[in-house]
Amino acid sequence: MDALTRVKRDVVIANRILARNDVLDAYGHVSIRHPHDPNKYLLARSLSPAIVEEDDIIEFYLDGTPVHDEKRPLYLERYIHGGVYERRPDVKAVLHSHAEDVLPFSISKKVRLRPVIHNVGDMGSEVPVWDIADKFGDETTLLVTNMAQGRDLAGCLDCNRLALMRGHGFVCVGRSINDLVRLSVFIPRNARVMMNAMRMGEFIALSQGEVDARLKLDTESPALLRGWEYWAREAGVGHLLED
Repeated sequence: MDALTRVKRDVVIANRILARNDVLDAYGHVSIRHPHDPNKYLLARSLSPAIVEEDDIIEFYLDGTPVHDEKRPLYLERYIHGGVYERRPDVKAVLHSHAEDVLPFSISKKVRLRPVIHNVGDMGSEVPVWDIADKFGDETTLLVTNMAQGRDLAGCLDCNRLALMRGHGFVCVGRSINDLVRLSVFIPRNARVMMNAMRMGEFIALSQGEVDARLKLDTESPALLRGWEYWAREAGVGHLLED
């Protein structure tokens, strides 16, 4: 199987896994950088993640323009992906989610989301919050609908793994698609655990040393690939794992 076909199938797998685990619902999207050209990425057409198929995957330039003539509807917020890939050459995969468990931390003036369970240690200690109104005023729909907004969001993300979007959702990046999907599955779970711990009083977040140790793990090791393989079969797309 050639590399382009492989990553198209991986985009399908990622969509199905993230939908099955309630990271993506009818909305939200996930992409992979093109395997041959870093100035392109692959993203589904405008479609609910749970029903994405291989034929739905489209190649885009970083400015959000389809590489080939495309008549089907496109995601309005594809500029999130282009903005991040443009700023972060190290990033191989990008996710935009509206998971509700994370949203309270995007609007709180006092509490920031922190890594509190080991599975998300590699999300980093800092989770910036991007407010579209800071630069684009209070007359937007809070959606990222052009490259100027996508670049501004990418600037807030900076060198981090995760950034929250005020009253909207979050963007997360991965060193591989498996890395992105694994981390994204656990981010809402981490938010739930932290919220429950806050109801009990003080809580202990992961230390910087624990975060650094987690970031050193090999994302393609059998241990970290286990979730990708299991979740793919659970989502009914295990057959797409085979070359």
